[in-house]
Amino acid sequence: MSDRALSARPVPAGRLRAAYSRRRVARSALGACSWAIVLLFVLIALLGPPLVGADPARQTSDAMASIGASGHLLGTDDLGRDMLARMLYGARPLLLVAFLSTALAAVLGVAIGLVAGFFGRWIEWVLMRLMDLALAFPAMLLIILVVAAWRPGVPSLVVGIGVSLAPGLARLTRALAAREAGRDYVLAARLGGTRAPRIMVQEVLPNIAGPLLAQVVMTLSVAAGFAAGLSYLGLGIQPPTPDWGYMVQAGQEFLYTAPRLVVLPAAATLIFVVACNFAGDDLRDALDPRGTR
Repeated sequence: MSDRALSARPVPAGRLRAAYSRRRVARSALGACSWAIVLLFVLIALLGPPLVGADPARQTSDAMASIGASGHLLGTDDLGRDMLARMLYGARPLLLVAFLSTALAAVLGVAIGLVAGFFGRWIEWVLMRLMDLALAFPAMLLIILVVAAWRPGVPSLVVGIGVSLAPGLARLTRALAAREAGRDYVLAARLGGTRAPRIMVQEVLPNIAGPLLAQVVMTLSVAAGFAAGLSYLGLGIQPPTPDWGYMVQAGQEFLYTAPRLVVLPAAATLIFVVACNFAGDDLRDALDPRGTR
């Protein structure tokens, strides 16, 4: 029998179910691990600095101490500052900017998308054309303009990143809200005299919350990447406040002599961003009613 005929044989149903079960278990384990990493980073940002007890801005004579030398678990930088303290304190501004800007993007995007999808017609056309215009503008350039018009820091980063990420959430919300606007429960609420804002908030929004929540978690990773990138460019958190993005920029001069100055903050940022992506993907699978197919 030819190889083509052998390959055309149907795969037994039991083998398909076993393969599907293994894949599902692997995805569940990856999702649980991702959520654990995200929670760990949040706990590090909240509880890590008080536990370490060291001042991240205190300069000592032990410049460029190696890992474990002179009582410094992660060594010191070129100014003799403790790297462990700087890593723990550096998680705070990154996560603060990421969470606040994502919350701002969610509020703006969901509000605009709900109004556009629910009312439709010219309101939808105007709002979506504005969102298309915002999407056509490079996000990084928009954030830089906001930071330049203001001044580098947490408020300007939150506003710039939040505004730049809102159009993507608005388009998703509009599509979901437009689908729900024609459902029977919405028509019944309208016939019952319920006002449009109440229908949108109490009826439509809970039915589209699952996909939106998953997308918001994934947006968190984008916000964290923008925050770290802008700090690397010198437009984010300003020294002496420790920040992972700025630590990468300051340590690249010693990339070959002391690579840990770059690798540690860069790896921490990368792990958080990837974990947020997998966590959002896991949440989407859990909330998607068609995810069991």
